[in-house]
Amino acid sequence: MDERERHIVYDAIYKVSDAQKKAPKLVGVPTGVKGLDELFYTVEWKEGKPVRKPLGGIPLGCVVNLTGMPDTGKSLMAEQFTIKQASLGEPVCFVTVETPASYLSVGLEQRAKAMGVDFKEIEDKIIILDAASYSRLREDMPTLLDTLAHIYRTYKVHRTVIDSITGLYEAREMLARSVVRALYTFCKKWYQTALFISQKRSSHEELSAEAAGGYAVGHIVDSTMVLSKELILSARAAQLYKVDIGEIVRLFRIDGCRMCGHDTKVHLMDITELGLVEIGPPLVEVLRARGGSK
Repeated sequence: MDERERHIVYDAIYKVSDAQKKAPKLVGVPTGVKGLDELFYTVEWKEGKPVRKPLGGIPLGCVVNLTGMPDTGKSLMAEQFTIKQASLGEPVCFVTVETPASYLSVGLEQRAKAMGVDFKEIEDKIIILDAASYSRLREDMPTLLDTLAHIYRTYKVHRTVIDSITGLYEAREMLARSVVRALYTFCKKWYQTALFISQKRSSHEELSAEAAGGYAVGHIVDSTMVLSKELILSARAAQLYKVDIGEIVRLFRIDGCRMCGHDTKVHLMDITELGLVEIGPPLVEVLRARGGSK
């Protein structure tokens, strides 16, 4: 058998010094979610000892997988991120796969009111790509990427939200990895800081990083945040959390982040009456204070 002809991809070979020139600065991108931005950090050395320095948001250029069961607050967090970034003058591309653009715009306006932001001042900073109403955007990846590239060029966008990425491979989960990989690579090429919203199946463990499409989906991205909820139905659980039977306890954790340090604890989470997600204190601290754990 003849020896295979060699094909060397020279463009893929970098010296570290050359690769660093293309990397974004390690700075925080505020999320608009109270209690979240402080959970990412860098480490500085002072007098020979490591000291944590809060990053003040998710890392610039980070592609985040935000996963959880329905009604855990994923879309609310995506909308808060969108409003916060728009209020800072950053154009945001919101790819809506589940909700038509007109309905999403109403939700964004409500989130802006709850956050104390004048929606009229930021509405032109938010560009909605309506994949919910146009099936070709959902089913043909080259068309989706071409349209995103047009948006990025035209509106100078460096913030992207996809809600939900699961909707781009529903009923064909064997393609999940290729869909997520294509969008991840594309966002990196265009220097996007991005949120990919993904759905869990009812069979998944609540606080696992698994999403529809399998664990590998979360392994492709830079960071995964997991949202969960627990319906309190037993007296023991009610006593543990110090809530009434029938109430919901919401939990949050950062499963990992390649780009910087992050808090590893499970945190209590809340959705306020105004529809805003807030990240609370670590669960273990709350239980200790309530006498539920030693």
